Amino acid sequence: MALEFRQRSRTDRDLDIPPSAVLARHAAEEIDKRSPTRTGLDESLAEFRELVASAGAQVAGEFVQHRERPDPATLIGKGKLQEIAGAVASAHADLVLVDHELSPSQQRNIEREVNARVIDRTQLILDIFARHARSREGQLQVELAQLQYMMPRLAGRGVEMSQLGGGIGTRGPGETQLETDRRKIYRRIRHIKQQLEDVKRIRGQQRQRRESVPLPTVALVGYTNAGKSTLFNVLTGAGVLESARMFATLDPTVRGITLPSKRKVLLSDTVGFIRNLPTTLVSAFRATLEEVQRAALLLHVADVTSPLAHEQQRQVEDVLKELQVLDRPRLRVMNKVDLMPEAQQRALANNGNTIYISAASGIGLDKLLAAIDVRLEIDALLPMRIRVPQSEGKLLAQIEARAHILKRSYRESKVQMDLEAPESLARTLREYEVVARPARKSRR
Repeated sequence: MALEFRQRSRTDRDLDIPPSAVLARHAAEEIDKRSPTRTGLDESLAEFRELVASAGAQVAGEFVQHRERPDPATLIGKGKLQEIAGAVASAHADLVLVDHELSPSQQRNIEREVNARVIDRTQLILDIFARHARSREGQLQVELAQLQYMMPRLAGRGVEMSQLGGGIGTRGPGETQLETDRRKIYRRIRHIKQQLEDVKRIRGQQRQRRESVPLPTVALVGYTNAGKSTLFNVLTGAGVLESARMFATLDPTVRGITLPSKRKVLLSDTVGFIRNLPTTLVSAFRATLEEVQRAALLLHVADVTSPLAHEQQRQVEDVLKELQVLDRPRLRVMNKVDLMPEAQQRALANNGNTIYISAASGIGLDKLLAAIDVRLEIDALLPMRIRVPQSEGKLLAQIEARAHILKRSYRESKVQMDLEAPESLARTLREYEVVARPARKSRR
């Protein structure tokens, strides 16, 4: 089946695909063995198929290579390479996808053997990111990652970049072209980094304006396709794209929500993580991931139905460690419980660190909001007993809007209330406090 790879035109700095759309037939994949169990291997294959589908391809054939150690020259064995070359030739294919990161020399060697273009896992993910980037910031970050990926792969990419020989007097025009391309890429990388610094500065200004009013940010993080965007939409009504395709959400979105305590917080939807996420992407997307780094609480959303749920959660933890946010308060949100048998659903038990929900059907969302309320430390809730004159209508309206009122009574033209108020509001209410604050009752 024919497919289309699309890449933004970059004139002299094309990364992997020419500016015009390229029609190719995806004929074979070489999947590196990642798990000693068949289940792990099947899940690895299934995940790579999802990546291929997100890139717009239809799998025509698969090959699995089992080796004790990778071949330095071609990653896979010579016999397997010949087998793939035969399959590519019989299918008249010109594209092979490899579920492993290839060195520049390995990529060139495989291409020469199979007589087809070869794309590794990192390049495939970069292509998917390029398809889904909508904002200027997202496009800049993708381009930066692509250029950083391309730099070590310039040498040997075609005859026009070849070198006639070595030593004085033997350097050919190809070397000049190679150095010219490198200078162009270095200049473009510097320009993009400067633009991203401008984006970071603007984001910082926006964040300062938000932080002038105490609205803590709660960030959704998790493995790609865990249901973060569905959860974000049902809590905020934002209408963010929901898709079963991987990396459907690339540009961050922030919306406000109101918790049961009537505290308002900002909820941030972020890009999904994946195993072996290219380091160039993590580095390039630091501007976007600042929302994660500045969040007061992280909601780690996971697909409870996935056989590799624990492995996927570990991969997310690795990325969070790289972002240096493991010390941030976290709440594990196990999503898609509606897809489990009823007997298993009844056996699930929420605790202080884990909440079971279904974003699609609404199961457990009230418990999730209550758990967020309990875990948030910024602008914390304080129990108070106050007595406010009924003539203070503006203050009473503010209390009604922002505090959780537990008990109310009227005495001598005054309103007495036992309530839980955010710290920012409690400071205003100090002059109306009448007794020592009562012990806080758990609402769980």
